Amino acid sequence: MNHIDIPDIMAGVVLTGHGGLNKLEFRDNLEVPKPGAGEVLIQVGASAINNTDINTRTGWYSKGVTTGTDQSAVSGFQTANEEDGTWSGKPLSFPRIQGADVCGIIVAVGEGVDSGRIGERVLVRPMQQAPDNPSSYNLITFGSECNGGYAEYAVARSSEVFAVNSTLSDVELASFPCAYSTAEGMLDRAGLKAGERILITGASGGVGSAAVQLAKRRGATVIAVCGESKFDEVRQLGADQLIPRGQSLLEVLDKDSVQVVADLVAGPQWPELLEVLSRGGRYVVSGAIAGPIVELDVRTLYLKDLSFFGSTWQPKQVFENLIGYIERNEIRPVVAKTYALRYVVQAQEDFMAKRFSGQADCKVVILAPRRC
Repeated sequence: MNHIDIPDIMAGVVLTGHGGLNKLEFRDNLEVPKPGAGEVLIQVGASAINNTDINTRTGWYSKGVTTGTDQSAVSGFQTANEEDGTWSGKPLSFPRIQGADVCGIIVAVGEGVDSGRIGERVLVRPMQQAPDNPSSYNLITFGSECNGGYAEYAVARSSEVFAVNSTLSDVELASFPCAYSTAEGMLDRAGLKAGERILITGASGGVGSAAVQLAKRRGATVIAVCGESKFDEVRQLGADQLIPRGQSLLEVLDKDSVQVVADLVAGPQWPELLEVLSRGGRYVVSGAIAGPIVELDVRTLYLKDLSFFGSTWQPKQVFENLIGYIERNEIRPVVAKTYALRYVVQAQEDFMAKRFSGQADCKVVILAPRRC
């Protein structure tokens, strides 16, 4: 293993089980991980909070939970089952260091990795190809099936760690990986093209605000649904039309008037999304913050020749393209507030409460543990 000076002990936050905020514990006596064959060690510059980390903590992914993500985001879901409380539907191993969003510097490499990578500033791909079963749609999430970035140091496979050449700060760069790759994956899966009209729900959230920018980058006309207090921010990100959250879509939009719906909300209003889709339209989903159980009239699906796409797995080109967008300044970060790592509980509370007046409620970035 090639390396520079690295301590034996580090600070970090561990998740001890599914449940409330009390399941997050700050510790300053964690062993610094060592990169194995094909791996690199990253000194974390910043790691961002995202809904996936919170949903995993609360157990919301469990089939035993049928309500929206905010119903028990602080206390955890009592109906969640340990066996399927993660996005993959498989039990999680505890304790676990979460943190899917990571920006940092490579400080050591394992066997088989070019030592020239030491010193690279990098982003880690959150949704990674499964190492033991590399076929399509088999994947792991950084900070879920393996330890992530809520610590001073993190290990990742070299093949999933991408150099980034940017003048943005670590905090700004850490706001990109999870939200923006999810959003770009959705648009890629739906095949959004220039000149099309796209409706984006939850447009002031992390993935939603990323989708607004990325859809606009593709030359689409963007219709964004979000709270009225967030209109100015989301308009600045590129939205052409804004609809207040909770208002009937059919009071504002004509039936059959949009080609793509990118949905992060689901919930009771879901049937209207299909009504505004044009014939041959595409619906892509990667979230259900208002509730995962919806009512589908199958006749609408087949009579309008609609296509439905779930979007979790991403081809590697999605993240490679994202790096290019960042380096060419084609997208911009949206950071609400920064916290030292030891205040992760406060950061999650504020993130869940959407306490960032005048900003999209999209990203709370935890500063690197060097400020812990």
